Amino acid sequence: MVPDSHSSTDHLWTEYSEVFKDLDDLTLGRWMAQTLGQLRGRVWRLSHPLLGTYWLASQTANKREIWQKRFIAMPHGYHAADCCSAPIFPLFSRDVADSGLICEHCGESAVAFADLPEESKNAFEGWSKQYHEVHQVAHWSEKQKEQAQDYQQKFETAAKTAEQLLNTAATELLPPLLDHFPTILWEDQDECLDVQPEDIGPN
Repeated sequence: MVPDSHSSTDHLWTEYSEVFKDLDDLTLGRWMAQTLGQLRGRVWRLSHPLLGTYWLASQTANKREIWQKRFIAMPHGYHAADCCSAPIFPLFSRDVADSGLICEHCGESAVAFADLPEESKNAFEGWSKQYHEVHQVAHWSEKQKEQAQDYQQKFETAAKTAEQLLNTAATELLPPLLDHFPTILWEDQDECLDVQPEDIGPN
């Protein structure tokens, strides 16, 4: 969960995070470990309220280097991510072919694309090419829009296709990764195409 730091609601995220800032390191670490234990074994939407709460906790934990201090045991089934030593908690986004899987704790690349399982890498590469083509409709130049004539219709078609592709990723491409990672997150929106989480069917 990475709220826009320039958003008008940023002050709310700051307020929401206060509850975790008031916790001592041990209590915060235990809360995070217990939560990760409950998340294990499923593919989760990034927009899920529990994930937003966890993201807030992780920001405080990272600043205090709670996972680096190693006084909290890793939850069962998790191992330390190379990027920040927190439990591996990878996020799948539409930029997977370029960025790999992103660490939900620090925002860096948790798993490079080249290091993904071969079968997933092949599936993601094809999916990413399709999605990139659809996504680019939102970034057409004025000249391209004029040449398209009915640009609004093409934009709406692209948005619908993006919804279908995101749903396919969540329901078909990501579950096999649970054989390699304890849990997976997926980005269930595309702000450029005005695709919101509620537009994508349940997975």
